[in-house]
Amino acid sequence: MTVAVLSIVVLVALFAATLIRGFDLGLGALSAAFLLGLAAGVPADKVTGFFPADFFVLIVGVTALFAAAQVNGTLDWLLDLLLRLVGGRLVLVALVPFVIGAVLTAVGTLPAAATAIVAPIALGLAARYGISPLVAAVLGVTGIISGLLSPLAVYGVTARELSTKSGIALPGSASVTFLLGGLLTGLVVCAVCLLVAWRTGAVPRGRTTTASAATGPAGTAETPGTAAPSGTSGTTAGTSGTGAGTAVAAPVSAPPETTPAPRTARAARTLTVLCLLAVVVLSVGFEMNVGYLGLTAAILLQLVLRLEPGEIVSRIPWGVVLLIGGLLTYVGLMEHLGAFKQISDMLQVEGSPVLSLLVLCYIAGITSFAASSIAVFVTAMPLLPPLVESGLSPVGGVLALALASVLVDINPLGITGGLILGAAEPSVRPRLFRQLLTYGIVSIVVAPLLAWLAFGWW
Repeated sequence: MTVAVLSIVVLVALFAATLIRGFDLGLGALSAAFLLGLAAGVPADKVTGFFPADFFVLIVGVTALFAAAQVNGTLDWLLDLLLRLVGGRLVLVALVPFVIGAVLTAVGTLPAAATAIVAPIALGLAARYGISPLVAAVLGVTGIISGLLSPLAVYGVTARELSTKSGIALPGSASVTFLLGGLLTGLVVCAVCLLVAWRTGAVPRGRTTTASAATGPAGTAETPGTAAPSGTSGTTAGTSGTGAGTAVAAPVSAPPETTPAPRTARAARTLTVLCLLAVVVLSVGFEMNVGYLGLTAAILLQLVLRLEPGEIVSRIPWGVVLLIGGLLTYVGLMEHLGAFKQISDMLQVEGSPVLSLLVLCYIAGITSFAASSIAVFVTAMPLLPPLVESGLSPVGGVLALALASVLVDINPLGITGGLILGAAEPSVRPRLFRQLLTYGIVSIVVAPLLAWLAFGWW
């Protein structure tokens, strides 16, 4: 057995070990990376180099900013505002993260930055209004995926540039087709997710109304003849009703006592919203690091509003940082040892151009599950020209390959999953981790096939 194959076996064993009560996957992954490195002759300092420092800064910075916004009451106020904009309809409330994610990536926001912005909104809405955290996460990330192939987005630009370099002749309408293909895929996934969620109660039926922070508690759900009480937003997602038209909102908390007395609530909200907007504008328009921007904004809010530092630091999901940091360190070592290349080699078969595209989509999907999707896409694109020369549609081939690479992103082994888990309530994180892992594994099997069926024939 080669070391690359051994790394795959150990990864499976790590996930199996999560069934043991008290086993910490993050610590286990770091230890496994060290021991596997010893067996493979990889020095410890090189193993440490696989730790995703960029992920650490990203998730700590963004969660610190939103923690400050929650401590001073602004996050509750923003969620109330979003609720009023959709008229209190809970189905539309669940769609808010989808729309925000699609708009952000369509105008050029990098996927990680968009996820950092969307995840706290999606999971905040889920906690307040009894929406399944998994559904909220899937809708938010699906929205991000929907806009990734726009002419301004990273995948859209990369697809056109790599096609030109590879000698693939794209029609003039390719940019519009890429955008519509990504948007259509996102809408289909969104519709299916909402339908299943609505039928199972993962998205409560009915409407919810909320009062402003100045006049009363937020998050009150109303049904014909029924009113649900409000509570705290820091608790687990609420309960959906058993009958049609019944919805019980999740509890919503009043701002903690750390809200600064010298400042009015309106002044604190104004400053916080300006900080949030500055982070979005600087990260989107000027491509500045959203993690460092979040850290800077969080420190500014803490100092100006005289917030208790411990309130912010304690809300940073250090367990998630350890979990994803450990897993990505191990995955980085696996890539170094050639484990994913072996998986790809096992899937290569001879066949028609369309069948070869299906195999390529599965290679992209499997590899993207635990690696950078854009890196996988860039690596796989040079394999398309021979298929196009054999009669494959160039637009369909690029679309299928791109979507097969990104549709598996909703899993807990990457930055996307880490940001989702970090934005979730602590009490729901263990279950959400298992749900995201299950969703990701299923998507490996289903997503490449669906992308191939939908666009491989174009």
